[in-house]
Amino acid sequence: METFVKKRSFISEARSPQKKIKLESDEGMEQDEEDEEFSHPVPWQKIEAEGLDCDYALLFSKEEADNLFKQLEEEVVYSTGEEAKVQVFGKVYDIPRKQATYGDAGLTYTYSRVTRLANSWTPTLEYIRDAVTKTTGQLFNFILVNRYKDGQDHMGEHRDDEKELDPLCPIASVSLGAPRDFIFRHRDARGKQSLRQIEPVKLELAHGSLLLMNSPTNTFWYHSLPVRKKSSLPRINLTFRRIVVDRKK
Repeated sequence: METFVKKRSFISEARSPQKKIKLESDEGMEQDEEDEEFSHPVPWQKIEAEGLDCDYALLFSKEEADNLFKQLEEEVVYSTGEEAKVQVFGKVYDIPRKQATYGDAGLTYTYSRVTRLANSWTPTLEYIRDAVTKTTGQLFNFILVNRYKDGQDHMGEHRDDEKELDPLCPIASVSLGAPRDFIFRHRDARGKQSLRQIEPVKLELAHGSLLLMNSPTNTFWYHSLPVRKKSSLPRINLTFRRIVVDRKK
């Protein structure tokens, strides 16, 4: 049985997550942000469960989200060849969606045993990144772009817990295009041999929305975007991350 985000036990109204945070600047220097108003405040919804801490908001209006989607369709170049494949339990499969990586110069990100090099930021990706930073107070240096042509394209259960990621920085997920279901499943409640009975948490990610997956969400909860055969329209998802730069290099 899936738990929908509309249940009061999981969701509440909240302001922007304005707590003292520590950011990484481009020069690698740390800077403190006290409890100040961010320059782009939005009304947040808090989504919580055991070990799950997320914030959800509509970041862009429909008109602006439509324009951003069109611009990304023109700008983003998706991976081909080995970078368009994924390894699962030793077997190699084609990724059931289009995928691309962008970010600061020289950054790489390894998952499913494939290392991906960041392409240079496009103007539209920079614009969206800056909007997310103004809203959250967090700096991001890398983005994974996923394009789903329709409801057949999907993403299996996984956690964003790779060693390159800053564990204190949330994953910021921006959705553009067709709304799709997004499901969290606790690590102890997966499969037939599950240790506990914990209901999944199900969201619908709207056009122009922003979902923040805060720590420790990716430690305890897997997330997925399942097949939805009735969905016939495309969707682009942007997941902004902060990769820890090795300062010894």
